[in-house]
Amino acid sequence: MQQGDTVAIVSPSGPPSAVLLGRGVERLEGLGLKVVVGAHALDRQSLDYLAGDDAARAADLQAAWCDPAVSAVFCCRGGYGAGRLLGLLDWDAMRAAGPKVLLGSSDITALHNAFAIELGVPTLHGPMAACDVVAGDEEGPEPRTWESLRRALFDVVPPVHGDRVLAPGRAEGVVSGGNLSLLASMCGTRWQPSFSERIAFLEDVGEEPYRIDRMLTQLLQAGVFDGVRGIALGSWVGCGDPYPVLEDRLGALGVPVVAGLPVGHGSPQMSLWLGALGVIDTESCSLADLRGNEEQAR
Repeated sequence: MQQGDTVAIVSPSGPPSAVLLGRGVERLEGLGLKVVVGAHALDRQSLDYLAGDDAARAADLQAAWCDPAVSAVFCCRGGYGAGRLLGLLDWDAMRAAGPKVLLGSSDITALHNAFAIELGVPTLHGPMAACDVVAGDEEGPEPRTWESLRRALFDVVPPVHGDRVLAPGRAEGVVSGGNLSLLASMCGTRWQPSFSERIAFLEDVGEEPYRIDRMLTQLLQAGVFDGVRGIALGSWVGCGDPYPVLEDRLGALGVPVVAGLPVGHGSPQMSLWLGALGVIDTESCSLADLRGNEEQAR
């Protein structure tokens, strides 16, 4: 991307705050981007955890992706609801539109995973237009979060460092994954994830350790981790102490595991390209982006 590009903001999941959305638009414009907001971005419906009807949310997303004037589609916020759209999208039309940037996190994991399978494009796991770290403070976005997003959009992404190693080693592979709950929810569907020959990135929020155990066990038993090259673990805000269960469930896979990366929920929220080549190095406890060489890993 470059300054002057047009970004469309849509609401595939939960309803955003109009105040935070307006503030987020102003801050993205401050990066030199032109911003348009989807027609249904501020809709509401009887299910108050959804930003409008499924058909309207899907229409906004598809229209933005298929608009040749739009270079990137940014999601307003997470919450719940993106998975409900997957069967409503015209994947052939979206495939014909060519690659562009999809930005989001949390519930947007459903789109990250489906876009990888259906469109084969890298997507950006990062802070959303109406989220707290971008728009929650009147004084400005959280500085480290904002700089990471700016660099992910316009520049080279620096390595993201964690704070602990659960299993030593070094591994290269295309980075895949996102929110653990969403990945588990896609098992048994057309969009079931696979980490074969890849680096798995996982994070979650508000989940007790036994629920993390249950979801990891589901993914393991479904074969999602078969052939995984390495694992990068992000934030686990409100999850108690998740590390004993993470080590118990993932340590036996025999691949490098770095943990404590500030990617996911909480603050800061560093940006991470999914569907792009990355490398785990446990000596530096980092996940580095080698984007541009992803075809070598496929």
